[in-house]
Amino acid sequence: MPTEPKRILAIHAHPDDIEFQCAGTLALLKQRGCHILTPTMTPGDCGSAELDADEISKIRRAEAKNAADLIEAEYECLEFRDLSIVIDNDSKRRVTEAIRRARPDIVITAPPQDYMADHEATSQLVRDACFNAPIPNYKTQQWEPADPIDHIPHLYYVDPIEGVDYFGNLIEPEFIVDISETFELKREMLACHASQRDWLLKQHGIDEYLNSCERWSAQRGTAIGTKYGEAYRQHKGHPYPHDNLLVKLLG
Repeated sequence: MPTEPKRILAIHAHPDDIEFQCAGTLALLKQRGCHILTPTMTPGDCGSAELDADEISKIRRAEAKNAADLIEAEYECLEFRDLSIVIDNDSKRRVTEAIRRARPDIVITAPPQDYMADHEATSQLVRDACFNAPIPNYKTQQWEPADPIDHIPHLYYVDPIEGVDYFGNLIEPEFIVDISETFELKREMLACHASQRDWLLKQHGIDEYLNSCERWSAQRGTAIGTKYGEAYRQHKGHPYPHDNLLVKLLG
């Protein structure tokens, strides 16, 4: 009998984080028949200097869905709020429920150390949710809760921004995926987030949103002798899976 397609859950803090960090890999996995889900923790409600939180949230949810549509992925927002993702029991239950609904074989998420707390809190919440999701007596207390999953999924962390921790120290990846054939699609997905480009220009004086993504992808690609790459580390603490299913699926 044919096997069910593998389910890939790529969950990060804000709209555009997934596109910037792992969209090339997701496009490759889609080509190999995987089912892709790309939720965000928040709708990017603090990402504007002109629009109020509700207005910019509506725009950024739509941008995230447009990007997901390019690889026929499922998008949803868990409706946390920017700069307010905290590690508490309610948050753990909400993220565990998302894992149970998604029923993933592979989870890709934010790195444990990065330049902002939302990313780091997301990383820990997702890590804990992968552990909690198979435990029958762990109740999420959500409306119509999903059943526990039957195993801890394979868990991977994307690069921190610029490949460094918050002290500026380099964090070496475990492996790098060649995304040369899907980089233009990755760029197209990132370009869906026009409001984020406007925000970065206003808040940080950065007007090279797409170019910075290309430079970093090229730097990671150079490390493995290809044009473009995306880097990862796998969570291998007890009792998470240790075999590298992501690399296996990519061939």
